[in-house]
Amino acid sequence: MGAVASTVAARFAFFPPSPPSYGVEAPPSPAAAAAADGAVVELTGVTRRAGVEARRLPTKRGTEVVAVHVRQPGARLTVLYSHGNAADLGQMYELFIELSTHLNVNLMGYDYSGYGQSSGKPSEQNTYADIEAAYRCLVETYGATEQNIILYGQSVGSGPTLDLASPDDIVDCSHGRALWELSKVKYEPLWVKGGNHCNLELYQDYIKHLKKFVIAIERSPPAKAESTESSGLSDPSGTGSESMGSSRRSTSAKNKSRSSIDHRHSIDRWEKPRGSIDRRDKTRKSMDHHDKPRASVDHPDRPRKSIDRFGGMMRSVASVKLCNIDCFKVTYASGN
Repeated sequence: MGAVASTVAARFAFFPPSPPSYGVEAPPSPAAAAAADGAVVELTGVTRRAGVEARRLPTKRGTEVVAVHVRQPGARLTVLYSHGNAADLGQMYELFIELSTHLNVNLMGYDYSGYGQSSGKPSEQNTYADIEAAYRCLVETYGATEQNIILYGQSVGSGPTLDLASPDDIVDCSHGRALWELSKVKYEPLWVKGGNHCNLELYQDYIKHLKKFVIAIERSPPAKAESTESSGLSDPSGTGSESMGSSRRSTSAKNKSRSSIDHRHSIDRWEKPRGSIDRRDKTRKSMDHHDKPRASVDHPDRPRKSIDRFGGMMRSVASVKLCNIDCFKVTYASGN
């Protein structure tokens, strides 16, 4: 079954011709009206043609749609035509016959619910039921097969056409095979003969294969790269732990020697400044003898006292719980 959609409608907006361009009446012979799927009717307002038959088809949503079947002698394929908006079978009648002749195909066209002489009101869900009724009539009444049916949708007709053509309910096995082919890390697949979408768990081979897969996942290594310590633990010879111990001992010895060296350096650093301090003291004593005014020497101590006062003030501020910056500002002002 192939599908052709000339324009895909994002939203459904329906404009059925009013009034309809054709009428429907019962055929003159009651026997001709009997049918396995829908009653045969006669279209009025159009030219009668040989090989053209009209029927009323019941839908699963309770409406009846009018469909026209054009038979082309010797044709193997059948086109299921879903017409566009603002049209009905009366307007499409001659085009259907021309397409059937030029394409050498059988053709069925139908009116949506609420279009032409079809009952009900137009809606998206009704169009899906309408095309299903037409398709079922082709298979059950006219003997068409799925492989020989071409779905053709024009304008608003592309909606029901794509809905009928798309496998929305069940994803077949071919999708699973395609995913397996595309996977980078492949695991041995299992294709259950006779299995379907809902009964795989009933097959013993499937359960066994599923258990095998779970065990393989449990035994697979972790995704993260192993550290040096973990690789040492997995070393069967035990040399890894010994070498680690020896390296730790050597490291400890190095640390001891390093600490002793650091201690000596620190002693040396403390001893060297002492000499310079002593020299400064000698210089200071000589300055005391030669310089009478001592005020210049004592002057640096004055800011030191103010710093001490500021430090005391800051300590008193620190004893206060600072909930925000305003508290600090108020305490500071009171300190002055």
